[in-house]
Amino acid sequence: MDQCPGVSTCPFYMDRMAAMPTMAGMMKRHFCLDDYSHCARLMVKEKLGKERVPADLYPNQSVRAKQLLGAP
Repeated sequence: MDQCPGVSTCPFYMDRMAAMPTMAGMMKRHFCLDDYSHCARLMVKEKLGKERVPADLYPNQSVRAKQLLGAP
């Protein structure tokens, strides 16, 4: 699978994870370069638009993303 189209501009990595490069690298490999369909941020962005993605939403918070999307 290709990498996420937003990997180089994702505000999560640019802002929130800037001070934690090792952790950011691990998360990026898993959620952006492997199977990015599981990224909570991408789920919300695709359904609600990038302006509706909470700044504190981590890529691994798929349960929270589903709640934001109104899923049971």
